[in-house]
Amino acid sequence: MRHPRQIIRFCSPGEGRVHVAKGRTAWALCELIKAGRVGVTPIDTPGPRWSAYIFNLRSEYGLDIETVNEPHGGPYPGTHARYVLKSRIEVVE
Repeated sequence: MRHPRQIIRFCSPGEGRVHVAKGRTAWALCELIKAGRVGVTPIDTPGPRWSAYIFNLRSEYGLDIETVNEPHGGPYPGTHARYVLKSRIEVVE
């Protein structure tokens, strides 16, 4: 059984153009919006290709998304990215 494809329509305040993001890119944008200033990490909000979704949101839609590198411990210590949506957007649908 196929899942319905996620779609989000949004615009920047004062901009007349409505953007349409689909699929996993739309899902990632919804997660960024829900997270607000806290942002999201692939550890807390698992997704197979967070860096690709962020790349698409930046390059295709011109969104300002900050990447903060954070250390983590555990059996494989290192760093992970936290993505924070900085652009102000209005969800149309």
